[in-house]
Amino acid sequence: MDIERGLVKSRYGYIHYRAAGSGGTPVFLFHINQQSSALMLELMAVIGAERRVVAIDYPGHGHSDHVTEQPRIDDYALSAVAVMDHLGYAKACVMGEAVGAATSIAFSVNHPDRVERMIMVNCPFYPEVDDAEEAHAPLKSGLRPADPSGFPMTRTLEFVLENDPIHMPVHPTQSWMDRVKTAQIEIGRDRWQALDALHAFDITGNLGRLACPATNLWGEHFQYAKYRGEFASRVRDHRDRVIPTGRFGMTWEHAETVGREALAFFAA
Repeated sequence: MDIERGLVKSRYGYIHYRAAGSGGTPVFLFHINQQSSALMLELMAVIGAERRVVAIDYPGHGHSDHVTEQPRIDDYALSAVAVMDHLGYAKACVMGEAVGAATSIAFSVNHPDRVERMIMVNCPFYPEVDDAEEAHAPLKSGLRPADPSGFPMTRTLEFVLENDPIHMPVHPTQSWMDRVKTAQIEIGRDRWQALDALHAFDITGNLGRLACPATNLWGEHFQYAKYRGEFASRVRDHRDRVIPTGRFGMTWEHAETVGREALAFFAA
């Protein structure tokens, strides 16, 4: 597939995006924490076969400019609006995984006139603040090592499989690992910005503010799938599905299934 790339000037500096395909309301993709749009290429190929699809890099991530102040999830959504305006799109469908799911929520709640439908893939869910603190603390205490200056060190596939399997696909490949390592080097010492933004974002409260049709795709082995019922009870126009054998990184590992689900939902 022919992938277009571009830079859009915004209040956060230049925002990098990848785009492909044509037809229908465009679909905007939002990536996982400490990753980039490079992890969305497989999903872009599926969706781009039938629709226009755009994947952005958040400020500080991928090939977007770094920001010195701590961004909010709302800022990631606003960076997508800047790309939409630049490309001339009045409305879009939005979807993202993990931090990308939170960005999809922020986009839909803060810019309801710009969104038709939204999909959350493996959306984190914290019934209590302490739950978020407990989930995030191990990531900063050795699971993602750094050198003495705080710059991220690369990890091997074997290290992640042994120490942090819940934050990787069920069947990762070296290609996937290499793209993740590249993305973490691109983020550098700013790599905790997205995680801290997620920590400060009120997912539970904002779910109740969603006005557009929404769906959530859960990985069968995703750590927050146990909250599926409580999650659904907070969204008015909601549907969901569990993807067998799915865990983290479903937009990569299960790109075909996720993409087909997305196309069907956006066309409904």
